[in-house]
Amino acid sequence: MTTFVDLGVPVPVADALAADGKASAFPIQEKTLPDTLAGRDVLGRGKTGSGKTVAFAVPLVVRLAEAGVRRRSGRPTGLVLAPTRELATQIATQIEPLAATVGLRVTTVFGGVKQARQERALGAGADIVVACPGRLEDLMKQRIVSLDDVQITVLDEADHMADLGFLPVVTRILAATPAKGMRMLFSATLDNGVDKLVKRFLDHPVTHSLEDATSPVAQMTHHVFRVSGATEKTQLVHELASGTGRRILFMRTKHQAKKLAKKLTADGIPAVDLHGNLSQAQRDRNLASFAAPDGAKVLVATDVAARGVHVDDVELVVHVDPPAEHKAYLHRSGRTARAGSSGDVVTICLPDQWGDLRKLLQKAAIKVPGQQVTASSPEVRELVGEHAPLRQAPAPAAPAQQRSGQGRSGQQRSGQGARGSRGTGRGRRGAPRQDNGGSRQDGGRSNQSSRGDRSSAGSTQREHTSAPNPRGRRSARRPAGAPGGR
Repeated sequence: MTTFVDLGVPVPVADALAADGKASAFPIQEKTLPDTLAGRDVLGRGKTGSGKTVAFAVPLVVRLAEAGVRRRSGRPTGLVLAPTRELATQIATQIEPLAATVGLRVTTVFGGVKQARQERALGAGADIVVACPGRLEDLMKQRIVSLDDVQITVLDEADHMADLGFLPVVTRILAATPAKGMRMLFSATLDNGVDKLVKRFLDHPVTHSLEDATSPVAQMTHHVFRVSGATEKTQLVHELASGTGRRILFMRTKHQAKKLAKKLTADGIPAVDLHGNLSQAQRDRNLASFAAPDGAKVLVATDVAARGVHVDDVELVVHVDPPAEHKAYLHRSGRTARAGSSGDVVTICLPDQWGDLRKLLQKAAIKVPGQQVTASSPEVRELVGEHAPLRQAPAPAAPAQQRSGQGRSGQQRSGQGARGSRGTGRGRRGAPRQDNGGSRQDGGRSNQSSRGDRSSAGSTQREHTSAPNPRGRRSARRPAGAPGGR
C-alpha cells in the first residue's frame, strides 16, 4: 500500500485526500504521480473508474501552489477540459478540497446554463477552470477569459471528446495555451484523432497504460438474463430494481427512461431519471437524490449517463435495453465496480436480441453464458438480495393548486409545474408532444442533438450533455446581437 506522502505529495494535500477516504494510491496514481509532480507531460491510459481524476488533480494543485501563481481576473493558471457537464462538475468537486488546502480557487464553465454566474466567477479570479469546450471557446471569443497564463492543462476522456466531434474546438483551445505549459492527457483509447492531439501538444510525454480499454474490470461480475417475452422482462426489471443498494437501469430512449422511473416510483420503488429532455436543474436535482443516503436508490438513464456520472457504491448496473455497440456496454457497465469496489452487471435479453448481444459481448471481451430466467429464479433472487421497504409515492397536487395552473397550458396539472423547465414535454402551443426522437437512441453520436452548448461562431459542435431544449429549438431566448455561449 503506497501512500500519497510516499509519492511526494505534500502533507496538507495528502491529509485532504485521506479525509475523503483516499489514504493510499491506486495503480494509475502510483504510476503517474512521480512524473506529473516533477512537471513532465503525461499520457495516461486506463478505463473509467481507475482513479485518474485524483491522478491529475493532485499535480495540478501542487505544482500551481509551488509556482506561487498570482490570481488575476479572467486569467486562470490551471485548465481542465471535460466532455460533459456532469463530468466537469464532478471533477471540480474532487479538486476543490485539494485546492482549498493551498489557497487556490476553482470554478466550472459549461453550457446549458446562463453564463452570468460563470462571468462573475471568472471576473473575481479563478485559479483553476474546469470547462466543457464549447462554452469555454464562447467566453474566449467574448474576451471574458484568456488562456495566456495557463501553466497546466489537463484533457480528460479525450476519446469521448473525439467521439462527440469536439476535437477541432479542443485543438483551438489547446493552441491558445502557452506552448511551454505542462499538459496531461487521459484517454481510454488513442483513436479518432486523439493520437494527433498527443503528437501536437504533448512534449515527449511519459506514457502510463494500465490495461487495454476493452479489458473487463476484475471486480465486475457480468450476467446475461434471457427472458421469453415482454411481460417476463417487465417483471424481471421490477425485481432487479427492488434491492436495497444503488442501481442504474439503462434504457435506449428518453421516453422509456422517464416512463420506467415513473412506474417504479408509483410501485413504491423511488426512482429518478436522467436523459436528454431534462434541464440542468432537473439533472442536478435527480443526481443529488440518487447520491443522497436517504434518496432514490434507482437511476433510470439513457447512454448520456454512461460517461461523467460518478456516484459511489453503485452495486448493480442493468442493461434493460442492450446497447448498440460494445463501447457503450463498457461505459455503461463502468458505473459500478469503481475505484476497487465490486459490482454486478446484468443484461436483459429478449429472444430476438441474443445473436446481436453475443457479438457485442465478444467485442467487449466479456465471456458469460446466457441464463434463461424469470423474476423468481434463484439466481435473480440471490443477486437482488434483500428487498428495500416500499415507499409511498409523493401525493399529487391538491385540486385547488391544479386549478391555479389553468389558463397556463395546464403545465402544473401535468406535473410540469416547475417554471424553469419551460414547457418540458409540450409542444409550442401547449399540446402534448412526442418524445424527441421516439425510438431513436439517446446515446453515442445521436445525442449530439443535445442543445447544451454551441460556439458563438455558429459551430455545429455541441456540448455532450443531457440537456437539450425540450422543444428542439434554441435553448435560450435572448435579444438579437446578445453574446453567444449558452
